[in-house]
Amino acid sequence: MSKIICICNQKGGTGKTTTTINLSAALAELNKKILIVDADPQGNATSGVGINKSELDKSVYEVLLHKCSIEEALIKDIYPNVDIVPCNIDLTGAEIELVGALARENRLKKALDPIRNKYDYIFIDSPPSLGLLTLNSLVASDSIIVPIQCEFYALEGVSQLMKTMALIRDGLNPDIGIEGVLLTMADFRTNLTTEVINEIRRYFKEKVYKTIIPRNVKLSEAPSHGKPITLYDTHSIGALRYKQLAKEILGESGNSSNQLRTNRLGSREMLVEQSKESGTEE
Repeated sequence: MSKIICICNQKGGTGKTTTTINLSAALAELNKKILIVDADPQGNATSGVGINKSELDKSVYEVLLHKCSIEEALIKDIYPNVDIVPCNIDLTGAEIELVGALARENRLKKALDPIRNKYDYIFIDSPPSLGLLTLNSLVASDSIIVPIQCEFYALEGVSQLMKTMALIRDGLNPDIGIEGVLLTMADFRTNLTTEVINEIRRYFKEKVYKTIIPRNVKLSEAPSHGKPITLYDTHSIGALRYKQLAKEILGESGNSSNQLRTNRLGSREMLVEQSKESGTEE
């Protein structure tokens, strides 16, 4: 049975789209069949895999308004084992056009039902808000991954997201849970990063992934080339970490001592790389 996971955080700039694209690619390299659903009107997941948003004939917008089926909107094999349902700015109008629609919060779930078992994982890239598009994403999902940046306002918006999930469990999707919490944009040159990591682990406990995603120039560059980090620079620390995350999600990350050694090695490498990036090489 496939799993539908919403990549979700009310706060913007936490690495939702970066995680959607790169985790999908890393899992695809492990022979998992992946579907990305771009439910953010900004369409960053769409452009980030090399698709021209302005040339789309069919997208999530048409799917939600019942103007086409999800199969018609699919773009297959954007890279090996990965398909996408793209979107563009047209999706902004969906929230207004669906205001009076019957069962409007179930539109995406019903659209995905006929194809979900064709995939091992379906990742929904949701907008940084708690509007109707995010509601559709959460109702359609089995669980959520919450990317949280290692910065001062790390938990900003997360408490509201937890309240929203509680409401959804009560009325719309009683089985949805937290798949995991992913620490992103870590900069181990600062004490703040360590403090934030400890705070988040105290708050979410075992739900926090062991894998931590660093600040990394290559991760920032990859979308402009329309590639995931695993194809853009497969040996970069960003690629290493998303591959590690994919194995952790699949339960293949090895024993805790090996995981700890990998984390420590990766932290040292990140320190060296981030020191370089703070200079002229960036």
